[in-house]
Amino acid sequence: MPMPRLWSDVTRFARGLVVLSALSLSPTVALAQKAGRGTAAPEIDLPTLAGGRVKLSALRGHPVVVTFWGTWCPPCREEFPELVAAQKKHRDSGLVVVAVNQLDQELSTKAVERFVTEFGVDFPVALDKRGRTRRTFRLVGLPTTVFLDAAGVIQVVHPGPISRAELGTAIAAILPAK
Repeated sequence: MPMPRLWSDVTRFARGLVVLSALSLSPTVALAQKAGRGTAAPEIDLPTLAGGRVKLSALRGHPVVVTFWGTWCPPCREEFPELVAAQKKHRDSGLVVVAVNQLDQELSTKAVERFVTEFGVDFPVALDKRGRTRRTFRLVGLPTTVFLDAAGVIQVVHPGPISRAELGTAIAAILPAK
């Protein structure tokens, strides 16, 4: 086979792979805009560790903090006590914290249960079993914390570890004015 024809065949094959890859993306992910400040938050509808479901749209009317995390993530472990404390402090203001665990990256559900017990988590822990929510939000790393106002509009996206001060500032941006 002559070299130019071989390269032509290789090029055609590579283009075919690119097209197949693009077609394999689910429509919601392929067409989703990046979840960012001022945009409506994508829906979250996931089973919880406690056996129920958490649906983000059902939380409208409340300011919401959504944290994406994993038990294996050291910065996640460092910031979880702050999230638990923030939920307790601002619960009377209507604040809801939702922890979306990346179960597709965990060894087992037992690891998640141990983590939740260790940190005394008393807010919903959603289980993203296949990573769909992570992809819908187009996250690039863990932890990532997203702050929604009561209308479900994203006000702050904080990729990476969040400090107590940063958490307080972001929560203040979504709490109702007094």
